[in-house]
Amino acid sequence: MGSEQQPVNILMILDGWGISLSETGNAVAAANTPFLDTLLVDFPSTTLKCCGEAVGLPDGTMGNSEVGHMNIGAGRIVAQDFVRINTAIRDNNFSSTPALVSIMDKVKQAGKSLHLLGLLSDGGVHSHINHLFALIKMAKDKGITKLYIHPIMDGRDTSPTSGIDFLKQLDEKIHDLGTGKVATMTGRFWAMDRDTRWERVQKAFELYTQGKGVDASDQTPAQAIQAAYDRKETDEFIKPVYFCPGNEGNVEEGDGVIFFNFRADRAKEITRAFTEKNFNGFQRTANPAPINFVCMTQYDEHFDLPVAFGPQHLDKIFGQILSENEIPQLRIAETEKYAHVTYFFNGGDEAIFDGEERILIPSPRDVDTYDQKPEMSADKVADKACEQISSGKFQFVVLNFANMDMVGHTGIFDAAVKACETVDRCVKKVVEAIWETGGTAFITADHGNSEQMLAQDGSPYTAHTLNPVRFIVAAKRAPTITLMDGKLGDIAPTILQVLGIEQPLEMTGQCLIQGK
Repeated sequence: MGSEQQPVNILMILDGWGISLSETGNAVAAANTPFLDTLLVDFPSTTLKCCGEAVGLPDGTMGNSEVGHMNIGAGRIVAQDFVRINTAIRDNNFSSTPALVSIMDKVKQAGKSLHLLGLLSDGGVHSHINHLFALIKMAKDKGITKLYIHPIMDGRDTSPTSGIDFLKQLDEKIHDLGTGKVATMTGRFWAMDRDTRWERVQKAFELYTQGKGVDASDQTPAQAIQAAYDRKETDEFIKPVYFCPGNEGNVEEGDGVIFFNFRADRAKEITRAFTEKNFNGFQRTANPAPINFVCMTQYDEHFDLPVAFGPQHLDKIFGQILSENEIPQLRIAETEKYAHVTYFFNGGDEAIFDGEERILIPSPRDVDTYDQKPEMSADKVADKACEQISSGKFQFVVLNFANMDMVGHTGIFDAAVKACETVDRCVKKVVEAIWETGGTAFITADHGNSEQMLAQDGSPYTAHTLNPVRFIVAAKRAPTITLMDGKLGDIAPTILQVLGIEQPLEMTGQCLIQGK
């Protein structure tokens, strides 16, 4: 298209790129990132809040990729499912939730077992232990006598060996309420895959349906997890363990399962294994279907399953506004963050807007953890993005680089440094391609991670952080602007101002350009 090409603008989300004033354990500070450093000197930038009430979470709760992308895409603070469930519990409405009442009534009348499955954590990213406690109490009040609990251990949004404390809290709650039994235990590495690594999911599924795993029937859960630690297995990677002898505690035909994770992306695969009629991820040797299965939130609009807390509808979000203004848009990321630039960025909706196209670059499959390959697929994402930018087909691009988050989660400092340096190199390629068209690069992050790789005690820190993130507006030919501090929900209104598009009333975030 040559000189006739219209400017292409981009929103680049550098997952896990947070700001920390401390240099100790700070992979972002330690990394050699000359291009990002130059952008911060040469172009307007500011800091954004990305946790707690600024993104629709409880005060003091760290942000995450789902929440971050949803707030960015919506251009407003979006009340998160975590808060909605907390509110229902606080207001004593939780136990009257129709889907939960229905499944408990069914299993009680049929004399079957109720299974509570989910991540045992207070991280508030995928689940919260208090939601499990509310379910146990509700089951007690409903007179459920066969209650089995299947905790998935975290160690990613919490410290790698915090699981033993959560198991002790669970044991105390079971003792206090006088109901429930821990039937199994495994790490989220197995039960919460999101990259179709079905060999992992199969191990979790066979634990739940056949009791396949390490026999810990003579141990308490706390003893069993300590044994796993002694085997050098941290929470995330704990191999399947079962506690019930015989078939007790297995999910069987006619039983009820409540999956209490509220975040969708890592709940889908094991849900499909349990419920999909023509499932082909692996050969199910013991298929418990038909079972009664309730999802805490809507994991996928194509799942024909009861949902305890249904989706919210967000109108006049960023992608929709681009579509209504006939601005062709591209969403591009590698597998690990593809759902975030599509489903979550579009307000938790699977629908694709007119003029929206998507490109998925596969994440590496030849490593178990990304510290072994900190570059991940960033170069492929960058190269494909540059190709599409120069094609003139699109006028706006939303891109995610996953490295600083996914490698940060491993807790391996040197690998996180390499991840930061990879992203810097790839950002340079893409931004220069944008500038070639006369466009503007808007660069930010959804939450922090790699800027804090050490806990206070010096051990590896693998979770997200409460730190703010940067927002840069980089244009070669543009009037000088000054940006105010803000929150993630202010990004879309700011971009619309730069594009000359009126901000809709529904988009309640603020434009961060001073004087606008």
